[in-house]
Amino acid sequence: MDAKELPPFPELPLTVAVSDCLTGAHVRYDGGDKREALPHAALDGLYVFRGICPEVGIGLGVPRDPIRLVGDPDAPRARVFGEQSGGSGSLTDVTAQLRAYADSQLPALDEVDGYVFMQRSPSCGLSGVKLFNGDTPGTVRGVYAAQVLRRLPALPAVEGGQLFDPAAGANFVLRTLVYAHWRRTNALGMTAARLIAFHTAYKYLVMAHDVPAYRQLGNLLSDLSSAADSVAKPYIRDLMRALSRPVSRAGHTNVLAHLQGYVARGVGDRKKLAGSIDAYRRGRVRLSVPMSLLRRHLLESGATYALSQAYLRSDLWAAVDRAYNMLQEARNVRTPNL
Repeated sequence: MDAKELPPFPELPLTVAVSDCLTGAHVRYDGGDKREALPHAALDGLYVFRGICPEVGIGLGVPRDPIRLVGDPDAPRARVFGEQSGGSGSLTDVTAQLRAYADSQLPALDEVDGYVFMQRSPSCGLSGVKLFNGDTPGTVRGVYAAQVLRRLPALPAVEGGQLFDPAAGANFVLRTLVYAHWRRTNALGMTAARLIAFHTAYKYLVMAHDVPAYRQLGNLLSDLSSAADSVAKPYIRDLMRALSRPVSRAGHTNVLAHLQGYVARGVGDRKKLAGSIDAYRRGRVRLSVPMSLLRRHLLESGATYALSQAYLRSDLWAAVDRAYNMLQEARNVRTPNL
């Protein structure tokens, strides 16, 4: 891998788009906000938030009649129902406006490293949004959120409430860091060499999360006879999808064992390193224990390739661990009985 092909790893804080009500802005249909639905203190220093409210963006006032999703679960319609929308019982369809507003935000969203949406919102919810469909109600994705992610399928996305789950929050932090590095790499101009360099740096991180995806991504890059740009889009989409899968202890153990193979013979105490990895596998020590020992052995071995792996970056795991610990504390404060 030619490290010169890649920009520096991104520094915190990253810029993340967020449903504006989660910032504390009074933009909800009832004139209120949902600031408490996002663990702000736990995310301080990690993110700078850029608030967006699509409902206000399309010209709906505050306060306003609420939007309901109705009709076909595969193509729900967003309709404003109530007196302010033209009389009691009337329906004003704003589906096209919400989708067009999402499209209008694409240039700004090309400058963010993730998106935090408001849960159960008919415009912004990622899942579980109530669908009013006669006698067979269901749940769907909000119209605006669906359009954003249809246009930007690689963009790391999460609902504010999910961030009170330490594991989900830590995973979001990891994905935004990787995506931030991708955005900066892509901004240099995507070439075959740059695409290969990026994949080479992240291949073991992907392996930890999803071995089949690791193989699939390798196959995708096996033939770069076509333009790198045409391969880059499905590549980053599939890579970010793989990283959204929860990483297991077995996944980490597998990667640690692979990287152990780059330690030169006669360097350090190989038996101690193997024992540390096994202790992690058995749940007796934290991941940082074998990872720190592995880094030292690789450094002594002069294993440049292995040390260039994003999986071994201490700053990446420091951010992820910090998020996990702070979100754990936030969850305990929010629900003291946990």
